[in-house]
Amino acid sequence: MGRIRRQHSGKTKLEAAIAMISGKYPVAELAQRYSVHPGQLQRWKAELLEKGVGVFEYRRKKPNDHPSIEDLQRKIGELTMDIDFLKKVLGR
Repeated sequence: MGRIRRQHSGKTKLEAAIAMISGKYPVAELAQRYSVHPGQLQRWKAELLEKGVGVFEYRRKKPNDHPSIEDLQRKIGELTMDIDFLKKVLGR
């Protein structure tokens, strides 16, 4: 029978990764405290070190954050066709 996978919150993963980076506790102790394999702690630490810098990067709005005029016009056309169809079906 397979093992049941536990899901850990982002807060727990961050806490464990920071504890790993600090080096105050042995890996075995942290693994026992968080009920995970030591290799999992290593992965969380590596992920924090790799992606953590993104927290402090300036985020500019991307031009693709908003639909284009063509997308909006296409949507208006679709909705107009839907309204016309429903009017016809309902006899209005």
